[in-house]
Parts: sequence; C-alpha cells; structure tokens
Amino acid sequence: MAKEELIQFEGLVTEILPDARYRVQLDAGHEIIAYTAGKMKKNRIKTLAGDRVTIEMSPYDLEKGRLIFRHKDERPGGTAVPRGGQARGQFRRR
Repeated sequence: MAKEELIQFEGLVTEILPDARYRVQLDAGHEIIAYTAGKMKKNRIKTLAGDRVTIEMSPYDLEKGRLIFRHKDERPGGTAVPRGGQARGQFRRR
C-alpha cells in the first residue's frame, strides 16, 4: 500500500509555542499548529515570529502540520547580518 501524498501550504508564523511548535496562519486563512521537521532541527535552522514558511500536512488531519522550509529575507525591515555578527574584513590588519 502506497503512502498518502502530503499537501503543502505556505503561511506566516504568528506565535512561537513551547516544544518547538509554532502557530501558523496559512495563506488560505486557516490557523494551524506546526512542529519543526527533523532536517530543520539537524541543520539548526531557526524560525521566528513573522517568518514565511512552507508547511507539509496530511490530508487526514488539517489542524497539524510539519514546518519544512523557512523562506529567506521575507520579514519586513530585516537586514542580513553575516555570521559572527560583524561585516567581513572589518577587523583586518593593515
């Protein structure tokens, strides 16, 4: 027997809940609870309130989902800061 196809939706994280769960407002208008997928935990991808995300859901339970992707630079007023918090070459010796 084949595994059921999962449904993907896009939405906006509205609230961070305990236990690596998030309240997500889908583009369709529904609000669901989503948890972080294993690959996102493994690669230490952080998700904050206001981030655009892609959710994977089972067709049997449309109240819960798995957060599988966080879209980059979608937050208003967000500026990209390089790793380490400082611009590259700022402390270079002359």
